Amino acid sequence: MGRRRSNIEIIGEMLRLGENGAGKTELMYGVNMSYTQIQKYLSFLINHGFIDKLVVGNPTMTYQVTDKGKSLMASIDSVLEVLDLEDGGDFK
Repeated sequence: MGRRRSNIEIIGEMLRLGENGAGKTELMYGVNMSYTQIQKYLSFLINHGFIDKLVVGNPTMTYQVTDKGKSLMASIDSVLEVLDLEDGGDFK
């Protein structure tokens, strides 16, 4: 049985998906979350300046990682690598 992902891992996955721009549905399916969950994380990332909301049409919305978000993504990747969590490693 798999382990639960941490908030940090989920945020890292969302930032990776949004690196080249992604819609809400793409993010939702890409990180395997419900609409309510994705709304919570998107609000957090937007309010902290890690993701920008871009209007690409009407009503199309795309989410793009900012430079601040790219920096956070690199930090998350480094921490996960050091903790050996990226490949499902568990604390023992």
